[in-house]
Amino acid sequence: MFVDVAVPSRLVFPRYHEQWKTKYMSEAEPNLLSRRQILRQVLGTGLCLPFTTFLADAQQQPAASAANVNGLSSLSAEDDQLLNDIEKTSILFFWEQGSSNTGMVKDRCNVHTNDQGGAASIAATGFGLTALCIGEQRGLITTADALQRVFATLRFLWRKLPNHRGFFYHFANPETGERMFDSEVSSVDTAILLCGVLTCREHFRHPAVGQLADLIFNRVDWTWLSEDTSLLTHGWTPEVGFLASRWDYYSELMMMYLLGMGSSAYPLSAETWNAWKRLIFEYDGMRYIGSFAPLFVHQYSQAWFDFRGKRDKYADYFQNSVVATEVHRRFCIELGKQFPDYSEDLWGITASDSQHGYIAWGGPPATGPIDGTVVPSAAGGSLPFKPAETLQVLRTIRNRYPLAWTKYGFVNAFNPLKNWYDPDVIGIDTGIVLLMAENLRTGFVWETFMKTAEARRGMERAGFHKY
Repeated sequence: MFVDVAVPSRLVFPRYHEQWKTKYMSEAEPNLLSRRQILRQVLGTGLCLPFTTFLADAQQQPAASAANVNGLSSLSAEDDQLLNDIEKTSILFFWEQGSSNTGMVKDRCNVHTNDQGGAASIAATGFGLTALCIGEQRGLITTADALQRVFATLRFLWRKLPNHRGFFYHFANPETGERMFDSEVSSVDTAILLCGVLTCREHFRHPAVGQLADLIFNRVDWTWLSEDTSLLTHGWTPEVGFLASRWDYYSELMMMYLLGMGSSAYPLSAETWNAWKRLIFEYDGMRYIGSFAPLFVHQYSQAWFDFRGKRDKYADYFQNSVVATEVHRRFCIELGKQFPDYSEDLWGITASDSQHGYIAWGGPPATGPIDGTVVPSAAGGSLPFKPAETLQVLRTIRNRYPLAWTKYGFVNAFNPLKNWYDPDVIGIDTGIVLLMAENLRTGFVWETFMKTAEARRGMERAGFHKY
């Protein structure tokens, strides 16, 4: 059976999120944590199985389908139309919630009000830059309009948005770039932004875009972030310096380490790839590398980096996410005994809003006060890993729960048992669904991003090879 580890679900909210908490969290749950802070608390709480066990049994894992490794999944006309609708509405979010002056994309948006306030997120902006590429590729945005927004964004990132050693503050005023909520200079959120920057450079192949993208990427001093350790820190603030937490256990960290190793200006050493731990989990007879964390940790790096048919000396990470998604699906179906809305047609829990604030819930083992809430980005972010199963969920939500669908696609979360529907759409969750939908349909984001020298160099230095 799976080893159950107690995880604190109520911890002190970090000071730099106080304003965010006041706006978006209920007074009834004042101490619920943000996505990033909860992960800092819970990652690395224990090892479930010896790593050698995973290596010995790795060949016993069911192989990824040929469609997922060598080609793309065949889709019915109905499924392709559903994904097309999801992509159109998601791209509309990034277009309308991105500033035409700066390109900065708001962290979230209430779909029922015309709220002109709110902070921009550098991670949402990274997804937004990639959304511009998808939108232009699909003819939803003209090339001229897309380039105008890309130029605005890259110029702002290079000239005006405050940074430290090339790393950006997590939250900023979308028009002025001023740091908000006393937020940290974020290592992983900067990495998400850089993935969007590099995707634009490769897709548009415009000399000015290329020049700005190179300047922004090459300014990032990865050696400063790792000057005293092989493990990168979560961030830095002018008030306290480096944050104590390190990216030391498997999570969405892979993109960050690979980008750093792929840098030509300030490269990370190859040893950093081997420094972080790969915990082995077992559930229902399936073994995989994981964390005590929500499902999104298996998705984010793979939105851009194409791990299909490749492995390093540790694992095939694409297949690892296939297994992790299947485990999560079975976990949710088992929870159906307690929460009858969960079934083969409706499952998926990952960090999201709830009736009582933002919660980084998931499992197995169960993390957070799970209450029957469904998070569309859990299934949507795993579309390439389990196409049939995740499409079944998205069809169910679209057809059976009309209040969960908005002009920007799916709401961030909803609870059928309580008849609660989140009024908000969150940029990073909408973004992961958009990118994975396009990757399932055409592989466009993977194909484009993996043409970059930085991505290829990073994976080569990490020891990836086809097999």
